[in-house]
Amino acid sequence: MDKKPSKQSSVRVRIAPSPTGPLHIGTARTALSNYLFARKNNGVFILRIEDTDKKRSQKKWEDDIRDGLQWLGLQWQEGPAIGGPHGPYRQSEKKEVYTRYLKKLLKEGKAYYCFCKEEDLEAEREEQIKTGKPVHYPGHCRNLSKKEIKEKRKENPNPVIRFKTPTNQEVVFEDEVRGEVKFNTKELDDFVIAKSLNEPLYNFAVVIDDYEMKITHVIRGEDHLSNTPKQILIREALGLPALRFGHLPLVLGESGGKLSKREAITSVTEYRKKGYLPEALVNFSALLGWHPKDDEEVFSLKELEEKFSLDRVKKGGAVFDYQKLNWMNGIYIREKTVSNLTNLCIPYLIKAGYIEPSDDKYKEVESGEEVSRDYLESIISIYQDRLKYLEEIKNLTAFIFEDINYDKELLVWKNQDDKELLKMLKKSYKDLKGIKEWTQEKITDTVLKEANKLNDRGKILWPLRVALTGKKNSAGPFEVAYLLGQKKALSRIKKARQKIKNK
Repeated sequence: MDKKPSKQSSVRVRIAPSPTGPLHIGTARTALSNYLFARKNNGVFILRIEDTDKKRSQKKWEDDIRDGLQWLGLQWQEGPAIGGPHGPYRQSEKKEVYTRYLKKLLKEGKAYYCFCKEEDLEAEREEQIKTGKPVHYPGHCRNLSKKEIKEKRKENPNPVIRFKTPTNQEVVFEDEVRGEVKFNTKELDDFVIAKSLNEPLYNFAVVIDDYEMKITHVIRGEDHLSNTPKQILIREALGLPALRFGHLPLVLGESGGKLSKREAITSVTEYRKKGYLPEALVNFSALLGWHPKDDEEVFSLKELEEKFSLDRVKKGGAVFDYQKLNWMNGIYIREKTVSNLTNLCIPYLIKAGYIEPSDDKYKEVESGEEVSRDYLESIISIYQDRLKYLEEIKNLTAFIFEDINYDKELLVWKNQDDKELLKMLKKSYKDLKGIKEWTQEKITDTVLKEANKLNDRGKILWPLRVALTGKKNSAGPFEVAYLLGQKKALSRIKKARQKIKNK
């Protein structure tokens, strides 16, 4: 059974991603859990880069991981660039350390060189599957003599290194989330811990890293649960103090399987690009598998630091619910001041090609006319309650900056015939043209005055809104008319009338 962890004055936890791709939303959720646990316990949150995969590890992905964590507000106290007392914090910089521990295990007979060829092992695995036997390494090299090892190293100077797994031993540990967990070593074989003395594999390197960095708690996804007994056995073989483990439920897609790119965006950077706010993504991620004592769902990072605890983490998988994320992001969007939200939305309007910077101001790309800051804030304020994520502002406001195109049938309200439709559009044109002071209040009063005379206000309001926006759903016709300006609004009503005449 795993020994009790040694007492330390401070909790030390880590997030240890591999820089083989962008920061995954599941990794970010795990990082958040570690960060909150450290903050709750006055501990230290560490970033470690596990870059032993030479072929796939890239600096751009390490940068993406660091940028993503910082954007979410999850600042580490030790890690690459900032350093710390227990570095280095990249595995690629610790080869000599790993080699020292590997030699110790080899010298003590707790690990051994394996010279088996992969093609031979694969053939044996296929035979085991075919005959219904458990798939495991048969231990061909487990008890080689020093003389046999010396002879075999002449042909293969860099054999893999296997851990000598104890036979029929129970590995028991108390998981912070799942309670008591048991494994029997009969379920394990002599697993490979290094490709060579200079190339450690994950289960070995992580044990050394956690010990060297004085980690007290390993909080990670339950997909690592099967690795835990292997790591405990390695720690015991090296005489290292035990850790506390907590395995979080996996983030699942709507199909019930592990969240994948086929079902959802998995990159934190992509959520950022689409205009999800960091506070919303943090809040949403915290609720993936964890729930507070009450039914409250909206928390700031500071509030989460006070409320989070591992004993409130569920064992079952957490389904990634896009609708809930959009709902939550909308809440944080509505909390922004119009000025701040405009700052966030302007880059999307520029990227869409609607506006471009001009000195300290902006101008409309299509017309070349100057666009004031007040005008942009007026646009954003209308759509603040409708935005689920910032990128939506491009589609919602496209009709303001570009020519519109729509089917003439969209202009028809219920069973209006062409004659009545033309009459309503002509009335709207005349009323709007007669307005001397172009304000939203004046537009509203003028149009409603005529609409209220009818038994169905939609006869005027529906065709007017479609004529101005080309959309079935949009902001109200009064707001839209004001934003378009009198000249553009009248021009669009005129074009709508022409559509009906040409029908």
